[in-house]
Formats: sequence, C-alpha cells, structure tokens
Amino acid sequence: MFRKILIANRGEIACRVIKTARKMGIQTVAVYSEADARALHVEMADEAVCIGPAPARDSYLRAEKILEACRQTGAEAVHPGYGFLSENEAFAEMLEANGIVFIGPKPAAIAAMGDKIASKKLAQQAGVNTIPGYTDPVESADAAVAIAREIGYPVMIKASAGGGGKGLRVARNDDECREGFESCRNEARNAFGDDRVFIEKFVEEPRHIEIQVLGDAHGNIVYLFERECSIQRRHQKVVEEAPSPFVTPEMRRAMGEQAVALARAVGYQSAGTVEFVVGKDRSFYFLEMNTRLQVEHPVTEMITGLDLVEQMIRVAAGEPLSIRQEDLAIRGWAIECRINAEDPFRGFLPSTGRLVTFQPPEEVPGAVRVDTGVYEGGEISMHYDSMIAKLITHGATRDEAIARMQEALDGFVIRGIASNIPFQAALMQHPRFRAGRLTTAFIAEEFPDGFSADAVPHEDPLLLKLICAALTYREEARAGEMRPGRPAGAWYEVAANQNAAARGTLRPYAAPRQYVVFDERDEARRAETVKAGEDPRALTFGTSAEVEALTPNRYAVRSGERSVEIDFDPNWRFGSIRLTVTVADEKLVLQVEREGVWYRVHHRGSQLRALVLPAHAAPLYAHMPVKEAPDLSKYLLSPMPGLLREVAVAVGQAVKAGERLVVIEAMKMENILRAERDGIVKAIHAEPGASLAVDEIILEFE
Repeated sequence: MFRKILIANRGEIACRVIKTARKMGIQTVAVYSEADARALHVEMADEAVCIGPAPARDSYLRAEKILEACRQTGAEAVHPGYGFLSENEAFAEMLEANGIVFIGPKPAAIAAMGDKIASKKLAQQAGVNTIPGYTDPVESADAAVAIAREIGYPVMIKASAGGGGKGLRVARNDDECREGFESCRNEARNAFGDDRVFIEKFVEEPRHIEIQVLGDAHGNIVYLFERECSIQRRHQKVVEEAPSPFVTPEMRRAMGEQAVALARAVGYQSAGTVEFVVGKDRSFYFLEMNTRLQVEHPVTEMITGLDLVEQMIRVAAGEPLSIRQEDLAIRGWAIECRINAEDPFRGFLPSTGRLVTFQPPEEVPGAVRVDTGVYEGGEISMHYDSMIAKLITHGATRDEAIARMQEALDGFVIRGIASNIPFQAALMQHPRFRAGRLTTAFIAEEFPDGFSADAVPHEDPLLLKLICAALTYREEARAGEMRPGRPAGAWYEVAANQNAAARGTLRPYAAPRQYVVFDERDEARRAETVKAGEDPRALTFGTSAEVEALTPNRYAVRSGERSVEIDFDPNWRFGSIRLTVTVADEKLVLQVEREGVWYRVHHRGSQLRALVLPAHAAPLYAHMPVKEAPDLSKYLLSPMPGLLREVAVAVGQAVKAGERLVVIEAMKMENILRAERDGIVKAIHAEPGASLAVDEIILEFE
C-alpha cells in the first residue's frame, strides 16, 4: 500500500479523497493555486504545495508542476479526482514514466474511452447499444447544419473532449445548430484545448442513467448498479439518485452487462462510469464513458456500503477486488443534491464571494452525509466551478430518502452568497419528482419561466405567519425580561390568577396579545392603493393572530377558526437562523431571520416575508410612505460577477429584442445576454476583458 499520495485537485473532491486516505493510514499532499491558499483541502492535507496562479490553466492543469510537487514531497501516487487532468492520458503516461502511480485507469483506457468519438466506435464493436449520429469531427457550421438535416432535428452537438456540461448544445433548427456549433467549439477549446465537435440524434423524453463499474489489474470487473441523473439544468446534473425509479431488474442486468463488456474491451482498471441515454420505452443507448470518479459517486456508496475512493486506491496498488458480482446487492435508496453557488431567483446566475454563514445539517451515519470543500468565512471564487457542497441522504425507501433530504435542505444555512437550496427544496416536493416521472427536460418543462417563490406555493402559508407571530411575542417577552430592575425569568414567575395555578401552568407576565401579520402581497396592494391616490384605510390588510405563552417554549396561536400549539426547540437562541418547531407532533425546520422590521422565513423551497405589528399599531401601517424603485430599464447590468468576453454591439447600433449583446464568462461557463426589447445603443461602459461585478453597467440605451 502507498505511504503517501498527492491529490491533483481542489475543493470538495480533494477533501473527499483526503478523508479516505486518512482512514487508510496514508499521508496526503494537497496542491493549490494562489487563489486557494486558504482552502479547506490545503488545511486538511498533511502537506501542501502551491502550483501557480488562480486560473486553472496556470495551476491545476499544469501537469509538470504536479509532477514536480510529487518529487518534492515524495508522493508515490496521484489521485486526480474529477475534472482538470482526471481524464488526460498524457498526464497518466507522464506519471507512469516517472515511476508514480496514477490512481485511475491505464492511459490506453483513458485514451480509448475519454474521446467520445473513439469510445462510441469501440462500444459498437463491443456490442453496446449506440445512438445514431455522425462520429467524425465536424469541420464547420455549414457541415454541422448539413449533417443535422440528414440525421433529423433535434440533434445534440458535443465536444469530443467535453464533460461536465461544457461544449454541449441541443439544436432544433439550422440557426440553433450554427450558434451551438460555434459555442461548443469555443467552450471546448478554452476548457480542454480540443475543439473537435461531433453530432448525434437527440432522444426525445430521455433519461440519463449511468452504470458504475469497478475493475482491477487481475481481470475482475463488476458493476455497482445504476444512478438516475436525469434532473439536469443546462446539461449539468442537479439531483442524482440510486437506484433509478425507472429501471427494472432485467434492464439493470442488461445495462450492467453491457457496461462490463465495454470496460473489459479496454482492460479497464479502476472506478469508471458508463453513461446511457434511456428512452421512455426503456430502450437504452451508450452515451459516453467517464474514466474517473463521478461527482455523484456517494449515492452508489450509500446503497452498496463500498468506499469507491478506497477501492480505486487498492486497485492502483495492485490489489484484486474483494467483491464479486453475486456479492453485491442494493440496500435502500440514496439521493444527492448538488448545492451550487447560483441564484435560482435570478435565472441561476453564478454567485461568488464570501461565505458569511455556512451551517450544513448535522451528518448522521447511514442517513445524512455532507461532502464539501468550503468553510464559514471562506470564499467562492469565480475561477472554478460553482459547487459548494453535496448533500446526500439515505433511507430504506425512496420516500424516506426524500423526506430526509427535505429536512436536511431546510436546515442547510448559507449566507453571503446565493445558493440553489430553495430550488432543490422545491424539487424534492414536486409531484412529478415524487412520482419518479423524470426526463432530462424536467426542469425546462416544469419551470419554463424560471424559478420563483410563487412557483412553489407553501402547503401551509398561514402556519408560517402564525410562527412569525409567536416569534414576535417571544421577542417582546425577552425585551420585557431585560428591563432594568426586573429579575431574570420574572416574565414566567407571575402566577397571579387562580386559573393558571389550577392548570398547573405558569402564565406569562403579559396577557395574550393581538397581532396583525402582513406579507409582501399586502405590501403590494397597499403600494398600488397609495399610488392610485386612494385611501388605504378603506382596505383590510394582513392576518389577525392572538398569541398566548403556555410555557417558555410553547405558544398557543389562534387566527379565525385556526388554532395551533407551537413548540420551539429549547436550545434555539435569538439570532440563530435555523429554527426547529413542532406543530401537532410534526417537526418543521425553518430558516428565519430579520430584515429590518420584517421577518424572512424559508421553508420547503418557498419564502415568506412578513411584518408583525401589534393590533393597535396595525392601522398606522397604511400611512407609511411607499419607496419608488429606480428606473434601470435603459441599462444592461451584469447579472453576475465574471469576465466580459465579448461585446457584440456598437454605439449607435439599433438592436432588436432577443439579439445577442454581450458574452460573460463565469465559473467556466459562457453566458449570453440578449436584448429584452428593441432599442439603440447609446454608450458602452465596459470593454472585453473587464472583470465585472454584480449589477455593474455594461451598456446604456437611448
């Protein structure tokens, strides 16, 4: 077994590998860019070596610098993680030539399977089902259109060296084909240094299902069942689960045997993944083989009990597999949500900056797992991908795994940057997801206009308002306890009336209190009334609520015919964002924080912004002034931090709605901003090459 290994990666996967190496008694070496000097993987490793500036091309993609780090530290082997150099056969060959073990497949297998064109031809020879298409590199946009017409739209345009959603577009007509071809080539050239592109038929209503394989140097190869990866956005996976709710035992066996046949054809040694696109008739076709560890490997680990990183290390050290196919069985159900630095309420635009608050849910062995490479106070950089963490839950059934995921997402607190947690929480309760009716177009079909809180109405919005009323009562009680001259706890020590004593319950210092809870809809109605010059007192705003404290942590709240008792977690303290309450024996995990005098409550993908006022003060709310929003309609603002790659218009140019204006690169992805309406460009405020901040002005229109 190795004494010391180097991890040629960063972030979550580097931390993941370090944990297993530590468990195996192996010392670890981290490499890092200047931007990652304070990263978590650097802190966790036994040693760390800086390998260059922030851009990946100057650090994590510099094979010679990683080799030098191995020599400097005496590392005997290198685990590449995923991305970067993980599927680069030249890197594996270089290590091998220098007596350093590559913890992954042999260079020949990487070369054969890492190239999508070559791998498809090999799959056909191995008897694996393949999709109709044109497997030779396409030379021009005109050639792409001609091929697409021959195959028949829709088609998928893919970079041969692509991966992780980079260099991939779906085209449904000639215009989309031309633009997609150019974008694929550009992304592939920038990300992989290889701009070869090919085209294949796009399967309608497709599912993305993959088979995990594991092989050793002694000819043993097994498949570790399937993962359902159909929930995708912009061709990047968002939710993964194992097993798939769609796959039958017969289908599982057929897909697994084909995956093993392909792996055997190239003498595969290590963990790898054979990806299939599956039609609604359960026909399946080879998509590609990833000759590395997958991001979503934890769900397979949860249902098999295997540590895939450990298996990779043992195989690389020459050990035979300790398991046979007949030893493997599916145990329960696992789901993984990718927690990304992106704002779902702004079209999933990338979000970078400081993690002011980072409080993942508590890990529970066999039930809740958090894989991450960040920490509170750390920074999410624009130079790398958007992943903050992976949240994985396991249960005896799919419903149990989903329920655990819902609770874990509700309690996952991230502040300082935006995250996709609200969207993930909404997905977990979506009827179509719960039913397992998934396709790769799920998000596009179910959220065609993007994601908003209104798209996922809370199942019990009144309950959230009543919780806010109870919180206000609790705040007022605490303020009362803190008055000068009043002993601590006096609020609950007054038991003046005999009814309270008879009930055996100490009554609060104050009598039950009346409140009115306003939400943003009330605010919108009030603003419209004021703008129209009408008297807002003529309207009825808000929800009335009466609150009474039964104990220091239990409150009775009544509103109309609704009456509930709310139990607060006794360990909760003011200022803590995560709040656990129990209502009618059901535990709810919420995120609650103050925004001035307003509450903002997050639960199950929805948000409530509420203002709670004493009943006697509520009528005065109607007279509050309405703040006008500034008019920004004449400006194009950067919706994200990033690098301005292209300005496609000039001063004085007339543009039409939908026309391409600028291209911004952020987190390794190109984002095209288009005109929302017709107009004339008055001024250009940022030139190509500029680093943009959120809401920075790029263009101005007349």
